[in-house]
Amino acid sequence: MRLKRKDILTIEDLDRDEIGLILSTAESFKEVSDREIKKVPTLRGRTIINLFYEASTRTRTSFEIAAKRMSADAINISASSSSVVKGETLKDTAKNLEAMNPDCIVLRHPSSGTPQILSRLLRCSVINAGDGAHEHPSQALLDLLTVKQRFGKINGLKVAIVGDIAHSRVARSNIYGFIKLGARVSVAGPPTMMPSGIDKMGCGVCYNVEDAILDADVIMMLRIQLERQNGCLFPTAREYSRLFGLDSKKLEKAKKDVVILHPGPINRGIEISSDVADGEYSLILNQVKNGVAVRMALFYLLLGGSRE
Repeated sequence: MRLKRKDILTIEDLDRDEIGLILSTAESFKEVSDREIKKVPTLRGRTIINLFYEASTRTRTSFEIAAKRMSADAINISASSSSVVKGETLKDTAKNLEAMNPDCIVLRHPSSGTPQILSRLLRCSVINAGDGAHEHPSQALLDLLTVKQRFGKINGLKVAIVGDIAHSRVARSNIYGFIKLGARVSVAGPPTMMPSGIDKMGCGVCYNVEDAILDADVIMMLRIQLERQNGCLFPTAREYSRLFGLDSKKLEKAKKDVVILHPGPINRGIEISSDVADGEYSLILNQVKNGVAVRMALFYLLLGGSRE
């Protein structure tokens, strides 16, 4: 089975059935990572290029491992070690890579909309691994899978997303994804980090963490995106932590079976305390593990190949 599309660019583009197909396919691939020999021949002969213009640990490594576990050839290219430093444009870089006949390019770029532009230029599949403050679809998919595994459903859950909403591609993709699968989503953060019109996406908006997490089933904490901010949007890190950071005292407002998510990297003691990040409610490492299965599913559904 394959998706009826060439690329994975946004969660906004995917319908409920497509998201369900990706999640169920990812579930079937999870067991590969638990084998003694973590490899299947499903995509043998396929070539996947990870083209990253921004720093990444989890996403880049996860896409590489996903490709290799399916026996695809994975090539990693970072902007700092490529001809980009010599002045080559993204279009020229992409066209030169396409001349080598890859099957898929996974792109992370600081400018919103870049994967969409690339998808129109290239014949091969393009997967958005994060574009500016726009979207990060594979992150949202692994978050949905993590929550579905814990609760057995998404529909009817209350999800609170807290932090730097304005600059977070993770927030946007998760708002789209959770709402499409029937969850109620609220976002919370400082007014200076809350984009105008965010409520039009269908989520509730509040400026108090305790209000957002009251009776929440899922709390997603976000990193402050300093690299995307112009000017100072909050007084001090200590003040931000006091007002918008999640600690065990604030966590008492949530449900007793609440789960904590974070897309990483974590700034401990700022947006989340160590006792919460490492505590019994945290599914942060589950997210990382599920990331490999979700990205295996995306490669499989885009590039085809029978399971063996």
